[in-house]
Amino acid sequence: MKEYVGLFFKGVAMGAANVIPGVSGGTIALITGIFEKLIHSIKSIDLLSLKFLFSGKLKQFADRVNLYFLVAVFLGIAVSILTLAKLLGFLFENYPVLIWSYFFGLILASVYFVGRRINKITIGVVIAFLVGTTIALVITLLSPATPNGDFYYLFLCGIVAICSMILPGLSGSFVLILMGNYELVFIKAVNDFDVKILGPVVLGSIVGLIAFSHLLSWIFRRFKEVTISLLTGFILGSLSILWPWKENIYQTDELGNLLLKNNGEPIIQGYERILPDNLNLEVLVAVGLIITGIISIWLLERMADQKK
Repeated sequence: MKEYVGLFFKGVAMGAANVIPGVSGGTIALITGIFEKLIHSIKSIDLLSLKFLFSGKLKQFADRVNLYFLVAVFLGIAVSILTLAKLLGFLFENYPVLIWSYFFGLILASVYFVGRRINKITIGVVIAFLVGTTIALVITLLSPATPNGDFYYLFLCGIVAICSMILPGLSGSFVLILMGNYELVFIKAVNDFDVKILGPVVLGSIVGLIAFSHLLSWIFRRFKEVTISLLTGFILGSLSILWPWKENIYQTDELGNLLLKNNGEPIIQGYERILPDNLNLEVLVAVGLIITGIISIWLLERMADQKK
């Protein structure tokens, strides 16, 4: 029971990360030590496991897919997303610099602690790291699309977002921002429990999760060092979107007028990274939270090492 409670809270951390633009649930899975097991467990949901399920052989099904492990993690993810959406919305609305600072520290420390799992540095490993960093940086510089509530587009959003959510360094929430549906899905639909919006997204997520886990498991098993290096690059590149001090860049028309959402709010096109104007209390607290984020990951890794 203690183990499953621990897995539940790791799922809670993954769910919280998935709600936050720029933070990847896959990163949390990687630094908490459940990434490989999670991918392999999801990959085990295949024709044979479904045959066990529909023929009533529940024990064989549970053993094959590591069912209790998956239930504990995904229950934590679901509870976290449903309960933290409003809280995170409030925090990002009122204390954006402080929240971004803590997560910047978390991900900054993750670059080192994930990268140190590479046992041998080769040319392929270095190239993979540079490619991962470049891809993540390019994604953070793309301009967001406009909201789209079409069933098939929401289904596609679910597929793309879940793949990036379990891939360390690539934020599913940020991908939804680029696709224009972050607010529609994570804020409005989750808070209002709008099944018409959530249904296609969840369906796409299930399809994408099972399909992508097979590919990722195969790659991880055959090219582990290169894969970890690529994921480390993804994490490093994602730091750009997490920089605490930034100003919103809004979309405008040809005449320079702001383009507005249906609720009258301007549409964010991107961010301009800036440095603090002066050394005030907020800046000191933000730096303290960056250090706190780094220490949090260090403590997590230390506990994991002691457990091993």
